[in-house]
Amino acid sequence: MQQVKKLAGRAVHQYGMIQDKDRVLVGVSGGKDSLVLVHFLAERRRRVPIRYGLVAVHLDLGYDRPEDKTALQTYLQALDVETFFEDHDYARVAHTDINRENPCFLCARLRRRRLFQLAEQFGCRKIALGHHRDDLNVTLLMNILYSGEISTMLPSQDFFGGALTVIRPLALVPEDKIARLSRALGLPVAAHDCPSAGRSKREEVKVLIQTLARKNKKVSGNIFHALSNVRPDYLLSRANGAAR
Repeated sequence: MQQVKKLAGRAVHQYGMIQDKDRVLVGVSGGKDSLVLVHFLAERRRRVPIRYGLVAVHLDLGYDRPEDKTALQTYLQALDVETFFEDHDYARVAHTDINRENPCFLCARLRRRRLFQLAEQFGCRKIALGHHRDDLNVTLLMNILYSGEISTMLPSQDFFGGALTVIRPLALVPEDKIARLSRALGLPVAAHDCPSAGRSKREEVKVLIQTLARKNKKVSGNIFHALSNVRPDYLLSRANGAAR
């Protein structure tokens, strides 16, 4: 717990993620990352000199098992956070004939749009998501390989002219530390019945990084370090690099 708490606390402080009297909507999917996130944010409230509210939102995308949802509700109630559960068919729609090529993209877009709407409904100017350090690494390589650009998700990112901010308190935390903490706490991690689970392009890139890291344990850390160690003099200008 201490390692995750230290890294997450550093991210919150370094990027100015949470201020006094904030109301933060926490996206809780039921996976290990979001469960560790809401645990950290709830626990942190007891030891910091500021006050902030938490609204844990779970969107059932169409594949939740009833027993998993019940366990999640019980766990969130024990954390003493406000909760909101809502059923959707986002995942099922994303896997129909209208979008078979990239179901994950459509599902994620629909989910994010609804979270934005709910943040306004609940008076939350911050949305906390459970993306971790390895997610930032994968996004970087995804954007290079499939979008032809060097970019990733940010630890703190403003939308709508700053009216809403998406924060990622676990952005500095490696996934393996989150997994170990999740097991140690006995968190009620839900099963994933989505047909695209483990078969997306994101998963392919994640496996690629893991394969390289087995041969050199510094790989993941080096990718993350590269995000803040840019050498513009050794990159092509737009004019020189326009051809593909």
